[in-house]
Amino acid sequence: MYDTVVVGAGHAGCEAALACARMGFETLLLTLNIESIALMPCNPSIGGTGKGHLVREVDALGGEMALAADDVTLQSRMLNTAKGPAVHSLRIQADKRQYHTRMMRALFAEEKLTVRQGEAARIETVSGEVRAVVTLTGDRIECKTVILCTGVYLKSRIIIGETSWNAGPQGLLPANSLSASLEDLGFPLRRFKTGTPARVAENSIDFSRMDVQRGDEPPVPFSFLTDGGVVNRACCYLTWTNEKTHEIIRRNLDRAPMFTGAITGIGARYCPSIETKIVRFADKDRHQIFLEPEGDHYPEWYVQGMSTSMPEDVQQQMYQTIPGLEHCRITRLAYAIEYDCIDPTRLSPSLASLEILGLFFAGQINGTSGYEEAAAQGILAGINAVNYLKGRDMLVLRRDEAYIGVLTDDLTTKGTDEPYRMMTSRAEYRLLLRQDNADLRLTETAHRLGLASDERMRRLEKKRKETEAILHYLREEGLEAELRKPDAHLTLPDGMAYGENARLEAEIQVKYEGYLAKEAAQIARMHAMEDRLLPPDTPYESISALRLEARQKLAAQRPRSLGQASRIPGVSPADVSVLMIWLMRNPAL
Repeated sequence: MYDTVVVGAGHAGCEAALACARMGFETLLLTLNIESIALMPCNPSIGGTGKGHLVREVDALGGEMALAADDVTLQSRMLNTAKGPAVHSLRIQADKRQYHTRMMRALFAEEKLTVRQGEAARIETVSGEVRAVVTLTGDRIECKTVILCTGVYLKSRIIIGETSWNAGPQGLLPANSLSASLEDLGFPLRRFKTGTPARVAENSIDFSRMDVQRGDEPPVPFSFLTDGGVVNRACCYLTWTNEKTHEIIRRNLDRAPMFTGAITGIGARYCPSIETKIVRFADKDRHQIFLEPEGDHYPEWYVQGMSTSMPEDVQQQMYQTIPGLEHCRITRLAYAIEYDCIDPTRLSPSLASLEILGLFFAGQINGTSGYEEAAAQGILAGINAVNYLKGRDMLVLRRDEAYIGVLTDDLTTKGTDEPYRMMTSRAEYRLLLRQDNADLRLTETAHRLGLASDERMRRLEKKRKETEAILHYLREEGLEAELRKPDAHLTLPDGMAYGENARLEAEIQVKYEGYLAKEAAQIARMHAMEDRLLPPDTPYESISALRLEARQKLAAQRPRSLGQASRIPGVSPADVSVLMIWLMRNPAL
């Protein structure tokens, strides 16, 4: 008997299981293969534009991803530094195998967490409530909550050229049984697709023909708890495709699964295969390719930007047209992978099922892509599984509180018809949701829930006090106007030995004071809608003034507030006005 069973030990599963166990509940983490714990089957990096914000937020909530990333960093770079602080995003190259080992150590060290290898075949329910997970080998594991973090493994299929077979990423076993159980529980399944480039042998790469990409000095850590120790240990390299590359691809499009109909799953627009790029952007004569290390002194390199499912002979030809890869030896072929996932509009913003009590979903099963999006959903689902067990209100992060709130609201309110990727452009309040202030936004909530440590709170209070002291100094010295100049930066006198995080926070507060105030005013107006809660049993079907489409959409998704209702596709401003009038006429509900 467990309080929670987490199915899947990818980035969502690891964060979900750790959150449940650290909050005091007996947790089982069930994984197809212990060797695939925290697997990074695609790019060897964590963070990036928009995604770095999610990692910082997971850290502020007491998660593990940022701490593990800091421990295995090969290279650290802050992206978008030529732009404003709202879009600054940290990205690190990670040692893949060390990351797996580091996360395994964290899981096995947790007192209330049990890790077990096995395949979940069925979710058992009684009267609409979770009761047990039944494994493929017949074991019945009783539990009160289940968090499904199955990644891309549900009926997964690998496609390379004219060849395909049932398998998970990197040749691991697929999970072929659970899909039918989900359909029996009333979850219609969809087919999504993702892919990964080839890996090439390090000693077959001519790095001298590429542009070196070095890390930042000093490197910036991901975690708010990391004081130092992050060291740049590797470089990345930039090269380009050319007309020879494009000609080989165009000549073989009749063999490309993306164009022959062999691939039926829906892929992400924001991460297209190289053959899709060549067709979609026919006017471009070259595309960037990055060579990224997979590990410290590891013999394989990742060819970022060359994702493909072309046949093997075509892959070898086109890769060898790239400057620096003329004599490359492919150690692992690029491939596409199709898999089953659910429609996330069948979930509440807490990531709980709307139909089955005690059932939560996180990660790529919800239609997202990326390690960071998965980890963010995992920690939120873990927190809310505990809230369910304790009979507490669910934690729902608003769009003005966190990128995690943007992510979950987009998924559960708008849905997604392709693998969802977090980008800064999705957030309306980017200046308030910076990666540097994730601790100020979220750590108090996590500490109150019992997930963030006392040490995190101590550091948060120290940062707040130092920030206020700096702001007081600037006001007293009349330096605020000078700091608002475009190229001005805050330099503290020798006697003010405050931390860099506090200095940065004070500088941004002064420099962007007007913009921050404008966003705060917009948020206040938005809260008026978000605070108008809709009863869970609102009889949408019988509110005749609503349009038929709105009635159907509202009844299916059952939004928690007028604000969420207004963001559901198919619900018009006129429908929202009808709901407002209905609420005024039914104040007792």
